[in-house]
Amino acid sequence: MRRVININDDWKFIKQDKEQPIDKDYNDEKWEILNLPHTWNAIDGANGCDFYKGTCWYRKVFSVDALSVGKKVFIEFEGSNSITDVYVNGKLLGQHRGGYSTFRFDITDAVEYGSKNLLAVKVDNTVVDDVYPQMADFTFYGGIYRDVNIIIADKVHFDLMDYGSKGIYIVQDEVTEEKASLAIKSRLVNANEEEKKVKLWADIYDSEGKVVTYVAKEVIIPSGETKEVDMPVIIEKAILWNGRKNPYLYEVKVSITSYNDRIDELSIPFGVRYFKVDAEKGFYLNGEHLALKGVSRHQDRKDMGWAITEADQIEDMELIKEIGATSIRLAHYQHNQIFYDLCDREGMVVWAEIPFISTMSKEELEGINAKQQMTELIRQNFNHPSIMFWGIQNEIQIGGERSEVRKLVKELNELTKKEDPTRLSTMANVAFVDENDEYNYITDILGYNQYYGWYSGKAEDFSEWIDNYHKVNPSVALCISEYGAEGIVQYHSSNPEVKDYTEEYHALLHEKVWNIFKDKSFLWGTYVWNMFDFGANIRDEGGVKGRNNKGLVTYDRKIKKDAFYMYKSHWSDEKFVHITSKRFLDRIEDKITVKVYSNCSIVTLYVNGEELETKVNDDKVFIFEDVILKDGINVLKAVAQCDDIRLEDSALFNKVNEKNTSYEAPVDDKGKSAENWFQMPELNDVEVEAIEISDEVYSTRCTFGELIKNEEAKAVLRKYLGKLDEHPSFAMTMGMTIDKISALAKEIYNEKMMYVLNRDLSKIKKS
Repeated sequence: MRRVININDDWKFIKQDKEQPIDKDYNDEKWEILNLPHTWNAIDGANGCDFYKGTCWYRKVFSVDALSVGKKVFIEFEGSNSITDVYVNGKLLGQHRGGYSTFRFDITDAVEYGSKNLLAVKVDNTVVDDVYPQMADFTFYGGIYRDVNIIIADKVHFDLMDYGSKGIYIVQDEVTEEKASLAIKSRLVNANEEEKKVKLWADIYDSEGKVVTYVAKEVIIPSGETKEVDMPVIIEKAILWNGRKNPYLYEVKVSITSYNDRIDELSIPFGVRYFKVDAEKGFYLNGEHLALKGVSRHQDRKDMGWAITEADQIEDMELIKEIGATSIRLAHYQHNQIFYDLCDREGMVVWAEIPFISTMSKEELEGINAKQQMTELIRQNFNHPSIMFWGIQNEIQIGGERSEVRKLVKELNELTKKEDPTRLSTMANVAFVDENDEYNYITDILGYNQYYGWYSGKAEDFSEWIDNYHKVNPSVALCISEYGAEGIVQYHSSNPEVKDYTEEYHALLHEKVWNIFKDKSFLWGTYVWNMFDFGANIRDEGGVKGRNNKGLVTYDRKIKKDAFYMYKSHWSDEKFVHITSKRFLDRIEDKITVKVYSNCSIVTLYVNGEELETKVNDDKVFIFEDVILKDGINVLKAVAQCDDIRLEDSALFNKVNEKNTSYEAPVDDKGKSAENWFQMPELNDVEVEAIEISDEVYSTRCTFGELIKNEEAKAVLRKYLGKLDEHPSFAMTMGMTIDKISALAKEIYNEKMMYVLNRDLSKIKKS
């Protein structure tokens, strides 16, 4: 039987590139001692400083007992970012390129049995041209940030070198309420010098541990070969995995036996289900419509980066469950197996994806690494019933219009369908992709990342855009794969507006947007960006450096923002009442408006012990106007009545004479969506005239990337839009044309602005 030995403890670490510290006699006494998981960017990865990107070294002494002679020995890394070189006793075992998937090396011939062995690992999180991601709006934390294991297996074993997979795939050929027809596909390796005859067994257990059915097959494996074996199996009257209603899991124990010995065995939980997406009616699970009320998740935490614990991941899941979500987009890379297991057990419908994001390599045009990561993602996660969608790209169009990008997106889709024809392929287009672009028709289903009400336009613009897209592409199954706004719990306003970064605007935008989404029944899903604040070192937003603050919960998971409770009121069956703006303690107004979220239909507000008013509605939002405050502390209590259940929530408001200036974000452009990027000139005296523009000159048809490369064109942009190219997030717009972004930010790119830009740009000839 195989043994899995965790070796997370007692590593040596140095944050610099030493010359090959790979030998046993190398002096590492001054190196830091630590346990895994570990990242060297836990602090500097989310504080707005230039976080360390480069090579670091780890060393670890481990033993393999003498009883393992004649076995196969592997080392397994569950996650190391992003280029990892592994040495055992001075011998290079190999290099893995990519920071999110499990990978293994065969160390059988490198270890010394019954004595101490030296494991030296070089990890480098430098961005290189042929490893993804190239660029993204999140921090690339360096380190060995997941578990490391030694695996000792018989020479006949389930394939451990199959892209980090288990070597066993449970293929759901056909699933109905009557029966589940499955195929258990196993990859058997024979590392002996002679062929081996073995028996392959598969026992399927129900959730109570009772055997439901079993199947067996004799197999002859030639020496030194890997043999793929299919075993069909049927579960009669199968209990279906049915999302959060009933995430029912079976377990299959697949074993290899030789005579009376069981020489390898794996236990794999799995669920059986069927699903589809209809372009007109949305998502269906097991024949019933299921609204995919989704959130997106990044895996990092404050002062921990990606080096999080199992308890941290369980806490994340509990928060997602509390809000009432039914689906999770696990962005923008492969997550820990622990979290996929949690999704299986809790009934979350999952969108899993690779970090082919923002821009494609300029040099490596075949997409070798993207295809490798796609294969790893699918093979390592094939047996998770929660995963319904494989994501092949996110906003890859930001890097600009390139034929090789389109080619690779198509090839990734073809690869995905070849690796797993049982699930749906999807991707997330950046907002400026035209509705008629072929990017809309490559994958089975599609998402768009749209930020009306924050980066462009107003929240109400969602309705027109969604309806127009569906009219143009009625056969395309559409979801909103990202939407949201920055919300910083320090900032507050009685009159929230875009770009004020207040908790109130954050909640208000989500109120407006959800009221639009819930009536668009053809959307197959919507995904809040994001469930949690996360590290994004390039950012400087609202006085907070190094973070994306769009989460419904803070980076440390300590504070649920008001918007969290807005969604909970719509999505969750757990009855509650919540007074908003509790952190907006000091008030200068004599009268204030009090907002309450609840999924009860009757809410009564009490002020300083006296009943003020009772509201009755099913809209989840209860507004109490003209609430009079006395000087000093005021105690408010909201009481909700749900059938025979009485629920309460309290808040304190302090009536003061002077405004608390700490509630205001240090920004000058409140009320303006995209204008924080620009310095707007006065164009009142400009008269718009007709202009003829040829392809030989620059114009608003060009991308920002093209324009910024030409000094004269760059000067025109700066003349009218200020030093936009120095904004921290400018790189994300390099692939956008001004014409396209003008549709997203009409308040900036009005008729006069477009005229003066074209008037001046068209005077510059392209070289």
